[in-house]
Amino acid sequence: MSNIEDIVDSLEGKIGKLLHKMELLKLANSKLTEELDASKKEISNQKAEIVNWEEKFEALKMANSMLGSDDNKRETKLKINALIRDIDHCIAQLSD
Repeated sequence: MSNIEDIVDSLEGKIGKLLHKMELLKLANSKLTEELDASKKEISNQKAEIVNWEEKFEALKMANSMLGSDDNKRETKLKINALIRDIDHCIAQLSD
C-alpha cells in the first residue's frame, strides 16, 4: 500500500507544480497581452501622426509652389484645376 501512496503523493506533487506553472504562464500571458494592446495603441497613434504630418507637408508644398517655387508648379496647377472642377460641379448642383 505504501507504494500506491508514494505514487499518489508523487502525482499530487507533480500536479501541484503543473498548476503553479500554469498560473505563472497565465500571468505572463496577461502581461504580454497588455503590452501588445499598448503597442497597438502606440502604433495607431503614430500612424495618425504620420498622416497628420503628411497632410501638413502637402500643404506646405502647395503653399511653396504658390509662392513661386518651380518644384511643384505642375502638381499645384493640377490640384487647382481639380478644385475648380469640384466648385463648378457644386454650382451646377445648386442651380438645378
